[in-house]
Amino acid sequence: MILAVTLMVRDEADVLPAWFDHHVAQGFDVFVITDNGSTDGTADLVRAFAERTDVVVDLRHDPVHRKQQGTVVTGMARDAASVHHADWVVNADADEFILPVDRSRTVRQVFEQLDPAIGAFFVPVVNLTGRMAKSGAGVERLHWRDERTAEELRAAGLVAPPTPNTVHVGDPEVTVVQGNHRASVANGAPVPDDLALEVLHLPWRSWKQYEHRVEVSGRAYEANPDLTPSPRHHGMIDYRRLQDGLLQAAFSLRFVTDDEAEAGSFRRDNGIADGLRRAGSPAVDGEPDPLVAPAEVRRLQALGRSIVSRDLRIEDLEDALAAERATADTLRSAVQFERTRADTFQRDLQGELDRMRARRVVRLADRAGTIARRIRHR
Repeated sequence: MILAVTLMVRDEADVLPAWFDHHVAQGFDVFVITDNGSTDGTADLVRAFAERTDVVVDLRHDPVHRKQQGTVVTGMARDAASVHHADWVVNADADEFILPVDRSRTVRQVFEQLDPAIGAFFVPVVNLTGRMAKSGAGVERLHWRDERTAEELRAAGLVAPPTPNTVHVGDPEVTVVQGNHRASVANGAPVPDDLALEVLHLPWRSWKQYEHRVEVSGRAYEANPDLTPSPRHHGMIDYRRLQDGLLQAAFSLRFVTDDEAEAGSFRRDNGIADGLRRAGSPAVDGEPDPLVAPAEVRRLQALGRSIVSRDLRIEDLEDALAAERATADTLRSAVQFERTRADTFQRDLQGELDRMRARRVVRLADRAGTIARRIRHR
C-alpha cells in the first residue's frame, strides 16, 4: 500500500520540522509538496527534506499568492495517484497533524485495514491551544483540545469549530475543494469506529506566526478576484482587525493557562509531542517557546473582550437590519402582488362590463329590427 500526503506551504518554518518527522513516523511513503513562494526559510527546509531516501518527495514551486490552494492541491492529489500510484491520499496543511483516535496504532496501520470501497471520508479537526507565546511551534506548549461550545467560541471572537478535512482513495481525476474540506470522490462505506482518524490542528502557534499568516492570507484574497469570501469569513475578520491594529488583543482570547483549561471546556492531549518523542524528533525537548507575560496576556484579553463584544454587537445590528430589510421586501412584494391582483380584477371587471354592454346593444338592435319589420308589414 502506498500512502501519500499533499502539502501546499508558505512561511511555516517554525512547525515544518515537526510536521515532517510526524508524518514520516506515521508511515507516509509519498510527500507531494508545493512551496508557495516562502521567504522565511521554509523553502530550504523543504529542499533538505526532499533529499531523504526513505520517502519519496515530489517538490514543486508556485510563487503566486492568490489563494489558489484548491487548484494546486487538486493537481498534487491527482499526481499522487497517477504518478506515484497512491492508494490513499491525505491533503494537509503544515499546522495539521493526522493521528488515529486509537493512539496505539499509526496512521499507516489504520489505512492498511481500511477498505478502499470507502472511497472518501471526513476526518474531524481539533484545535489545540495553551499558553500564548511570542514565537515558536507550540508542539509541546499547545496541548489542550479546544472543546468550547459554539457560543463560547463566538465570545472568544471565533466563528465556529474547524471544518472536517476529507481523505480519499487515490484518483487521477479527483477535485479537491479550497481548504481540503471536500473532494469529488464519493463515500461508499462508513469507517469502522476502531479505525477512526482525527487531525490535531495548531493554527495559533504564536503571535509572530499568526500576524504574518493573516497578513499574507488577506493580501492573497485581495489579489484573487475569483474568490469572494464572506465579510464574516474568519480570515477576513482577522485581516480587518490586523489593519485596525486590534488583532493581537482579539487573538489573545484563544489562549488559556493550564488552570483555566482544567476548569473549562478543554481536554489534555499530548498526542503530537508524544509521537515526536517516540520518533526521536529534535522538534521536541528543545528551548521552550518565549511566552507572553501573564500580566500582558490579561491586559490584551481585557481589550480583546471589548473588541469582540463590539464586533458581535455590530453583527447583531447588521442581522437585525437585514431581517428588517427582508421583512420590508416581503411586504413590498405582498403589496405589489395585491396591486397586481387589483389591476387584474379591474381589467376583468371592465371587460365583463364591456361584454355586458355589447350584449345589451345587440339585444336593443335586435328589438329595433323586429319593430321595424313589424311596421313595414302593416
